[in-house]
Amino acid sequence: MRFRPATKLILALALVCVPAAAGHPAGVHLHSARWQIDEPWFGGWSGIDISADGIEMTVLSDEGVLLRTRVTREDGRIAAIATGEPAHLKSAVGRRLKGPGADSEGLAIAGDGTIYVSFEGRTRVVRYDRPDSKAHVLPRPPAFREMPRNGSLESLAIDDRGRLYTMPEEWRDASGAIPVFRWDGREWSVPFTLPPRGRFVPVGADFGPDGRLYVLERAFNPPLGFQSRLRRWRIDGDRPHDEETLLETATGTHDNLEGVAIWRDDRGRLRATMVSDDNFFFLQRTELVEYRLPD
Repeated sequence: MRFRPATKLILALALVCVPAAAGHPAGVHLHSARWQIDEPWFGGWSGIDISADGIEMTVLSDEGVLLRTRVTREDGRIAAIATGEPAHLKSAVGRRLKGPGADSEGLAIAGDGTIYVSFEGRTRVVRYDRPDSKAHVLPRPPAFREMPRNGSLESLAIDDRGRLYTMPEEWRDASGAIPVFRWDGREWSVPFTLPPRGRFVPVGADFGPDGRLYVLERAFNPPLGFQSRLRRWRIDGDRPHDEETLLETATGTHDNLEGVAIWRDDRGRLRATMVSDDNFFFLQRTELVEYRLPD
């Protein structure tokens, strides 16, 4: 979701006061790292993918920029980030994406390197064979056309069978549940829904190395700022179960976390790495936040 100028004014007031974290006993905050590059394309990071060893990191901005990086850690903390050249995503005819059609939000990378991106603005999911290749737009089910332009497909995840999962930020089904759309390579279906809890909305998703579905959620609480929550489920066929809340922060603990990647560190412990979308607003910050998670 992109924040409008009036909302940015509220954020400016919110960032004057940052409360301490409420935390949650399941997830342990390891560290937060400020990340800044003085380039006009840097910022707005809404999607993230991390390799199994936590070294190769790819981030996606909500202005159609894909950036591949290499992370150096010292004592388990991010010490440096080496970046490659940014790739500007293209349309199906090979033109650089601009305007509402460039509002890329969710990122999932298959085992063979194929890149999948979900978009707001014009709600769709797109396949890229390479960062610089033309877009291959997946078929759009009717529900995609009903979703709000600034509240649709923020989340995208891929399971170990190569199936894609996405869910809208704001649009709900007739019962008020969060519909999860799945692409099996031929068609979209809605195999299950997830229960909304409170004011949080889904903004990021990933399948962890444990096979569970992790969903990052955000609540905006003016005038104090953002809350973040991370939940997970085991998925058996078309049924989610064993819902767990791994963390729920106090308002203002972190910036606007929108992307999440789950991996195991060199000690075999589950770790969540999350990235914030600074909305290209000078009072916000790009932040990489890591939590240790229980098995």
